Amino acid sequence: MTERPALPPFAAIVVAAGKGLRAGQPVPKQFARWRGKPVLRHSVESLAAAGADPIVVAIPEHGEDLARQALAGIGSVRFVTGGETRQESVRNAVEALAGDKPRHVLIHDAARPVLPRAVIERLLEALTLHRGAIPVLPIVDSLAVDEAGIMAGSADRESLRRVQTPQAFRFAAISEAHRSWTSEPDAGDDAQVLRAAGGEVALVEGDEALRKLTFTEDFMADISPVRVGTGFDVHRLAEGEELWLGGVKIEHDKGLAGHSDADVALHAIVDALLGAVAAGDIGTHFPPSDPQWKGAPSSRFVEHAAGLVAQAGYRIGNVDLTIICEAPKIGPHREAIRLRIADLLATEPDRINVKATTTERLGFAGRGEGIAAQAVATVHGERTIS
Repeated sequence: MTERPALPPFAAIVVAAGKGLRAGQPVPKQFARWRGKPVLRHSVESLAAAGADPIVVAIPEHGEDLARQALAGIGSVRFVTGGETRQESVRNAVEALAGDKPRHVLIHDAARPVLPRAVIERLLEALTLHRGAIPVLPIVDSLAVDEAGIMAGSADRESLRRVQTPQAFRFAAISEAHRSWTSEPDAGDDAQVLRAAGGEVALVEGDEALRKLTFTEDFMADISPVRVGTGFDVHRLAEGEELWLGGVKIEHDKGLAGHSDADVALHAIVDALLGAVAAGDIGTHFPPSDPQWKGAPSSRFVEHAAGLVAQAGYRIGNVDLTIICEAPKIGPHREAIRLRIADLLATEPDRINVKATTTERLGFAGRGEGIAAQAVATVHGERTIS
């Protein structure tokens, strides 16, 4: 993979000081979970990955604990208390950056969590010629002038654009513009502040992904309703080993050999769950080269995978497991395995199905040399944000 070239040095401001009441969340929407993470964290991570340093986040009064929890582990982040209006919040953040004297600054709204790097690149490139630059998109719908509910005219959509953030500026220019702003009411965005000070603002191509989260529905519709993952695992049978299948110890003359307890059934389920949320495979999270997993119960792997599913904003829909072996007979243990898997996944037993089959004495399983298992798991996007 070709490594992306480094961007010119820049600082960033993320405006996260609003109340976000229309989103219908128990906390301000910038701290609510969306796609497995707080809304605020998405864009701050993107800015940090692009090289923003420092990043100043304008937060509500008494909101520092929420902000620290949301951004734990991200370096170069500072907090500043916002003002009564968006413009006051930005001005406070700009003043907090004054001592750093960055050449360029990007000012972004936390309510736009998806921040494509390509947009950042276009904005910074535009600053080589202009004091400010903003991402915009065309308007595709017809426009009407509303007077008391009656159409009173139309507007020329060809000359109009939808404005997004982040908005990029030469720091000295936007700093001076905010200090000299005297107009009322509050400016709608920072580009207006720069224009009022005589600065030219370039337009660059925006991105539909930069849309703003505003209403409750925005937190409901952005996760795929259903995702599917598959898993497959094989372990050899060996004398002197315990036989664990689906989290249940089964008496048998041989057991499964492996670095952990070699529970092929649970291993297949782990891979199915990880696959459903695009989180790699069991070897990525629990490498057999790591001595801490030697002899470890596979139940720990299942609980870890279930936790990643929840963190990604999903809940487990169902698991369908097939165990492939000649012996032992799975039928007498099927219900115990099903209940144990349901317990590990903290879900209802009727969401778990356990099947068994043979290979008609063909192959390694048919010769009694090992046991295989395959699993399919579905996960469903959560419809409420905790």
